[in-house]
Amino acid sequence: MSIFHISLLIALTGLSVCLVMASIRFAIGPSLPDRITAFDLFVANMIGIIAIYTELTGNEDFIDVAIILSLFGFLSSISFAYFLMKRTHKND
Repeated sequence: MSIFHISLLIALTGLSVCLVMASIRFAIGPSLPDRITAFDLFVANMIGIIAIYTELTGNEDFIDVAIILSLFGFLSSISFAYFLMKRTHKND
């Protein structure tokens, strides 16, 4: 096992810990912006985990999944921001 594979496993472990912490933040977030930020972090961690797993296994089919997941994460962030913008202007 090379030093590259060891560093990928360490990075995978770190991202997994961050994924668990983002999930906890998403569950107990006191406000909607906290949950949106935790969801963005969750999606970014999943993309990183998929990219590392792709490199470890050599199966390049998962890169398409990561690209689609990044698109969905971006669109959901935009839609949440639009929703919050409309909700705050409605109260004025």
